Amino acid sequence: MWHRFAIRWTPTVIALAPDGKELRRIEGFLPADELLGQLHLALGYGAVNDKRWPDAERWFEQASADGAHTDAAPEALYWAGVSRYSATHDPAELRKLKQQFAKRFQNTAWAKRTVVWGG
Repeated sequence: MWHRFAIRWTPTVIALAPDGKELRRIEGFLPADELLGQLHLALGYGAVNDKRWPDAERWFEQASADGAHTDAAPEALYWAGVSRYSATHDPAELRKLKQQFAKRFQNTAWAKRTVVWGG
């Protein structure tokens, strides 16, 4: 199993889609809130892969709500906004997302991805 999943460290949690494709890999120990955020991200990515935008948004919002202090929160906020945009194709959603980053996670790599969205 170590070779099949290219496991480098323990513990390794791999979230798989129903078709067996890897959605998220979590290596090493994490506090419960961090692990929960990462698992919610995995569920969101699974929904994105199936273009189930409302489900994706819900899972990403949950990951973001798991705690603003977690590593998952900025990534989750970004993908929740992208999911809203993907469902509506309304550019205002991207501008709102940029504003949310200015308030919550302005100094993150995820915030840098929003600079082109105006607002």
